[in-house]
Amino acid sequence: MPLKVYRPTSPGRRGMIGAGFEEITTKEPEKSLLVPLKKKAGRNSQGRITVRHRGGGAKRMLRVIDFKRDKIGVPGRVATIEYDPNRSARIALINYFDGEKRYILAPVGLNVGDVIKSGSEAEVRPGNTLPLRLLPSGTQIHNIELQKGRGGKLVRSAGMSAQLLAKEGKYALIRLPSGETRRIHYDCSATVGQVGNVEHQGIKLGKAGRKRWLGFRPTVRGSVMSPRDHPHGGGEGRSPIGLPGPKTPWGKPALGYKTRKRKASDRMIVRRRGRK
Repeated sequence: MPLKVYRPTSPGRRGMIGAGFEEITTKEPEKSLLVPLKKKAGRNSQGRITVRHRGGGAKRMLRVIDFKRDKIGVPGRVATIEYDPNRSARIALINYFDGEKRYILAPVGLNVGDVIKSGSEAEVRPGNTLPLRLLPSGTQIHNIELQKGRGGKLVRSAGMSAQLLAKEGKYALIRLPSGETRRIHYDCSATVGQVGNVEHQGIKLGKAGRKRWLGFRPTVRGSVMSPRDHPHGGGEGRSPIGLPGPKTPWGKPALGYKTRKRKASDRMIVRRRGRK
């Protein structure tokens, strides 16, 4: 999928790089798989802002994606490859032979007319979902379950893929895109292949307004605030932080501060991400 480089007809267009949509086969989504999506603007169920700098953006409808891939043994044919405004990956509409329709993440190499299948009898090819115990070592996978039957939780963004390294007892050893290596029970399922829209990382928004369309609001640096608003604020002219390390607006350490505590799945991590 080639990226689209815009001509500098305006300051906002200069340097802007957009996605190419050559693989998209239809502009109309499947209405039976659309759900209204209410904007939360970074707020939780109590109405408190838990994620800052969110709000506004273009109105969207939620596409119901089948992350569980639990149509065991029922083949399905790819009807369309579609754009999804809620994720970086492309999605594929699958018409199953029993009449049901579902959306899945579209992997690299999946085209309209291809037949996919889930379960132990499926072949090892892009788009098919199998238990980890049936996949050969070295296979590229995505949409990986952490718990059997709970649906894929890992490796779902555009261009991402994990690698099945080995199998040890009842666990499979998987290297994630972050560099982390962890054990996952071999009865958990994963989809073969790499998530599509590989060149998504090359997109350049080009202007602030395009960021606002995506639902992001402006972020103000702490160093330009007053001391009462941020620990980095104050001073005459441009001042250094003046503290033992950068801080959040609430005075907590901002970089390198470990926030992961008593996580049950820590024992499954063989090698942490970022370590060489």
